[in-house]
Amino acid sequence: MEKKIIIITAPSGAGKTTIVRKLLASMPVLAFSVSAATRSAREGEVNGRDYYFMSVDEFHAKIDAHAFAEYEMVYAGKYYGTLKSELERIWEERRIPMVDIDVKGALSIKEKYHQQALTIFIEPPSIDALRARLSERGTETQASLEERLGKARYELSFSHEFDHIVVNDELERAYEEVKKLVTDFLNIK
Repeated sequence: MEKKIIIITAPSGAGKTTIVRKLLASMPVLAFSVSAATRSAREGEVNGRDYYFMSVDEFHAKIDAHAFAEYEMVYAGKYYGTLKSELERIWEERRIPMVDIDVKGALSIKEKYHQQALTIFIEPPSIDALRARLSERGTETQASLEERLGKARYELSFSHEFDHIVVNDELERAYEEVKKLVTDFLNIK
């Protein structure tokens, strides 16, 4: 079986996580690639299911050991990365890793795995729509909202570097478009 990777990225609030969950539920060949992170677990998150939570020192030791397919300091002092061992674990199960990561991490994996990787950028219909979605969550302060919107503007500037851009103006349509891109890439009928 060819070792392929599906990489989906988007600015925070663009609907990426919802689309990824729907794909995982409808396509058993896909398996969620659990990222490593140095942030603390949020309520309800489980180590090894949501993230591999580790200290900054543990993360740096993994960097030194070349254990990551990619890693980034996404926010000040907060590292995230994709462990090579996680990709291998999924391939050994004869499944395809579904990697849900930030823009720079996505481009790093594409650079390493080239034609094995499909990159899809989920784009919000507009920055105003993104602001509304993030505000509706009720989890952002004004400062964190502005930080996320600034990061979103920056991430949008890289969208042209992805294999495909899907605008999430209507969730079900965007999901169907992403699913078709994935099934075509994997040659699934």
